[in-house]
Formats: sequence, structure tokens, C-alpha cells
Amino acid sequence: MNVTRSLLDDIKTKQLKCYGHVQRMKEGRLPKKVMKWSPPGRRKRGRPKATWAEGIRGLLGERGLREEDWNDRDKRKKKVTVRWAQEDVETSNNLLNK
Repeated sequence: MNVTRSLLDDIKTKQLKCYGHVQRMKEGRLPKKVMKWSPPGRRKRGRPKATWAEGIRGLLGERGLREEDWNDRDKRKKKVTVRWAQEDVETSNNLLNK
């Protein structure tokens, strides 16, 4: 069984694809408005739960992407593809060394 990526990596990739899809939409579209919306008022006491947007910002940092990269498809694909290729090589090396 040749597994090169984990389920978590696939989920992160799908999240980034969804984010990029909405980012490329025109400003007046409802999904883009919903993504930019923040609820009024204050949060409850205690440790705040991480929001989806905060998770996406973390993923962008992990993969070396910026929000501006979503408009330049070639640049984005090159960065994401290189990152995935590096992960595949590392995974293969780890499997060979076992």
C-alpha cells in the first residue's frame, strides 16, 4: 500500500481550494460576503475557539502562500505543487528508511 499523503493533508488541501475559489469571486457574490462577515458583539468568556478564517491563515503560512497569490493561478499552482512534491519525497524517504 503506497500512501503518500495523510487524510489531514487532503482536508487542508480541499479547504485551501474552497478558500481560493471564493477569493476569486466578484465582490458582490454572497459566498464572498459570508466569508468576510464577522458577527457583531463579543465572544463568550474563556479561551476563544479558532475560527475557520484563522485556520486558513495558518494553512497559508504553512504552505508559504499569501492572500494575493490566489489571483495569479500559475504562481499559486507552482508554490502548492512544489510543496506537495516535497512532502511526497519526504514521505517516500521515511518509508524507505523504516
